[in-house]
Amino acid sequence: MFKLLKIIRGAGEATEKYPFAPFPVSPNFRGKPEHSPAQCIACAACVTACPPNALTMQTNTAEGKRTWQLNIGRCIFCGRCEEVCPTRAIKLSQEFELAVGSKADLLQRADFTLTSCYCCGSAFAPAKEVDYALALLAQGALSAEQAEAMRPHLETCPECKRKQALASIEPAQALMRG
Repeated sequence: MFKLLKIIRGAGEATEKYPFAPFPVSPNFRGKPEHSPAQCIACAACVTACPPNALTMQTNTAEGKRTWQLNIGRCIFCGRCEEVCPTRAIKLSQEFELAVGSKADLLQRADFTLTSCYCCGSAFAPAKEVDYALALLAQGALSAEQAEAMRPHLETCPECKRKQALASIEPAQALMRG
């Protein structure tokens, strides 16, 4: 009997001291998504990729804002949002203790201002997304001045671009008929 107790004492503890000590998780653990609104351009790539629809985005053109929202209660921690984010604004953390007192505490929100159309003045796209596109153009084949010269084109809503394209096609069609 004493021999058995001596062996057990030498073997150590088989369980973790959780919840009295932090539970160790692996480096690739997929925990609570952390969103950085400063890095986010509100492109909605994460919203499109989210299988359980835990991420939503609502655009209010009258107020000129787009609202990004994460419902952690619906999240399945798959990591698709992290994979598709072009600016790495959303990452899965090591945090797994997500108990809250009310359902409202499971929601994370961020608001983004929309840019106005260069032609008609209606709000249509996040200002940060337009700036991001210009930065990508400046890093590519265009100089910073050439990229900035494209700002009016990028700040034109799809409806105005469609009207401009139709207006440029009509004189060409008239020449072809005449």
